Amino acid sequence: MCRSIKTLRPPVIPEEATEEEIRAAALQYVRKVSGFRAPAAHNREVFDHAVEAIAAATAELLDGLEVRGATTQRA
Repeated sequence: MCRSIKTLRPPVIPEEATEEEIRAAALQYVRKVSGFRAPAAHNREVFDHAVEAIAAATAELLDGLEVRGATTQRA
């Protein structure tokens, strides 16, 4: 697991994760899995698509989680 990816849900963070935080985590994940910090030009499209897909899946996950003791959900 990427140690630089932080937990993005309360109570670990005080407020809901921002889109920027979600995208940063997705980027770190894609970098780790692909082994590339930055893709070559011929891999840019698939790399960027993976980041966007993972960010969307992460937002969906955070939207659906029920955290005990928490009363808010992402907007």
